[in-house]
Amino acid sequence: MDLRKLKTLIDLVSESNVSELEITEAEGKIRIVKGGGTMVQHFMPVSQSAPQAQPVAQAAVAEPAAVVAAAPVEVGHTVKSPMVGTFYRSASPGAKSFVEIGDAVKEGDTLCIIEAMKILNEIESDKAGTVRKILSDNGQAVEYGQPLFIID
Repeated sequence: MDLRKLKTLIDLVSESNVSELEITEAEGKIRIVKGGGTMVQHFMPVSQSAPQAQPVAQAAVAEPAAVVAAAPVEVGHTVKSPMVGTFYRSASPGAKSFVEIGDAVKEGDTLCIIEAMKILNEIESDKAGTVRKILSDNGQAVEYGQPLFIID
């Protein structure tokens, strides 16, 4: 298999949600498996009938979970983003923020807005307490599951 084609396949798997890819061609079979922070590629010539695959290369794949694990652990309840979008602390650019650090919130109080696909979604507190930290900046893009607030 052409080395450029192999590199392209590895890049496609590492950048997608695909966890495993297997391709059979005249000169052999390639299997790319992603998981656990590494990606392993195996190449087996078609003429080889033994189930043992010979590793061609190993490449480290950076995963966001590894970065999060290195961050200091926050004490308190974490409110996470339920979607991908843009984080806003207030209802409009000149308006007062929904909450500030030190504010007491009740369950169901609006904490922020996340804009996703031109729809403004109010994110509500799922716990009563005091806002200890605001972890995103106004207008910042946020990911699904990204911590937004710490509430004690």
